[in-house]
Amino acid sequence: MNTTHRQLKPLPLATQTLQRIVDRQMVYVDKTEHVWEMAQNPGAYFLSRPRRFGKSLFLDTLHQLFEGNEELFQGLFIHDKWDWSIRYPVIKIDFASGVLQSREELDRQIYIILKENQKRLGVECSSERNTISGCFGELITLVHEKYKQQVVILVDEYDKPILDNIDHPELAAEMREGVKNLYSAMKGYEPHIQFIFMTGVSKFSKVSLFSGLNQLEDITLDSRFATICGYTQDDLETSFADHLAGVGWDKLKYWYNGYSFLGEPVYNPYDILLFIRKGLSYRNYWFETGSPRFLIKLFKKTRYFLPDLEEIEVSEEILDSFDVEQINPVTLLFQAGYLTVAGTEQKFGEFVFRLKTPNHEVRTAINNQFINGYTDLPNQRLMFKGGLHDALTQGNLSGLTATIKRLFAAVPWRNFTNNDLPEAEGYYASVLYAFFASLDAEIIPEDISNHAQVDMTIKIEGYIYVIEIKLVQDNAVTDSTINPALKQIQEKRYSEKYRDQPGKGLFELGLVFSSSERNLIQADWVAVH
Repeated sequence: MNTTHRQLKPLPLATQTLQRIVDRQMVYVDKTEHVWEMAQNPGAYFLSRPRRFGKSLFLDTLHQLFEGNEELFQGLFIHDKWDWSIRYPVIKIDFASGVLQSREELDRQIYIILKENQKRLGVECSSERNTISGCFGELITLVHEKYKQQVVILVDEYDKPILDNIDHPELAAEMREGVKNLYSAMKGYEPHIQFIFMTGVSKFSKVSLFSGLNQLEDITLDSRFATICGYTQDDLETSFADHLAGVGWDKLKYWYNGYSFLGEPVYNPYDILLFIRKGLSYRNYWFETGSPRFLIKLFKKTRYFLPDLEEIEVSEEILDSFDVEQINPVTLLFQAGYLTVAGTEQKFGEFVFRLKTPNHEVRTAINNQFINGYTDLPNQRLMFKGGLHDALTQGNLSGLTATIKRLFAAVPWRNFTNNDLPEAEGYYASVLYAFFASLDAEIIPEDISNHAQVDMTIKIEGYIYVIEIKLVQDNAVTDSTINPALKQIQEKRYSEKYRDQPGKGLFELGLVFSSSERNLIQADWVAVH
């Protein structure tokens, strides 16, 4: 190891406390300007961010600030602005550790958390207050009385007991009621509370979980706090300048940047820290730390048309409406970090959000998961991706259609057990979309011309493929049968708008699938130029 590398500051990987960062002189990205913005307006705040985005470290920064640990803030934005003579008692609620699998386990864990806070703050709740809400409420008042200062309440991973059981809606609903019982205790104690900050991955509706906190301000999509978690480009070019010396910024942005919350886009910290630790090697670091199994299962259950993921427009209500009884797949994709805000506009008096996958890592990895979920071919995925890529980037239509036919022939019959996927035209389009998207091709679903719209247009390495898909019920196709999909492309002149565009080749491709055969039974194409 060379001397320069030994002199680099340690990375705060898997570090969630400010004390440890300061003690070990690790790289620290100063987020205290956001703290100052909130602290000037004491109240109750809620923040939703995807996993491993730095939420716990930010919460600990709040903890250390309100307790008045001035030595940790030397040189930071907030140091000369904060009144260090005032120290606030802090109640910390954290569900990060362990997986709770019943309401009884949840209630026991809540009592343990409350007991730990009592011990740390030197108070003891009355044994007569034997309910969770009663104990929490008493804890708030006792702490206020002892310290003669209003209480600060910090809640980390507030939704983890619910999300850990999201596969089982009834149990998840029970867990929701359990944590609601805890959080609702804060209502009515406003005179005793200086500041509340709650954070987690999901955002439940106020009706289902936050009905007791009418003044809770959601800063998840607030431009003032867009960079409250995550690293900005400037953070990388300053705080991590030595660690990232010689890196190609365009490639790094392409792979890991792009998470947007109505402000400057940010990188996921976990990606950047692992990227540096692993010798600037490009891999799916963040995505590999979580399993989207339930998400893929939900998409299959709802028969979601995957090409729609290319052009999503939703209202703010959709992004806010996560609930266990009626989960919207798009809401889950957004809150989990697989989609992010691409832009906003006003339509019919409503705020409309355009969504997209944030970067190359997420786009490739999530579509690999869709491939696995929709085809059950994880061990053969790379082989089929290679065949499709080679054919698409060489204008080899016979190779392309042969690979598609082999692909669907390989899908296990068990993949269709207890569902009617092969009866839906959207299934075949969704599988092809997932493969093409995982190759990072540009995909235009339901591509609109002045005549009509084609199922999808694929652009990759100078080639353009205008594709129409049809589904028939039987296998009544002969060599002389007119391909209805290709006929529609030509009659509707779908490819006309691409004919003057430069490139390696423009192709019209008609694909006919049979629900009884569960495969491609006819493929015809025309090379336009």
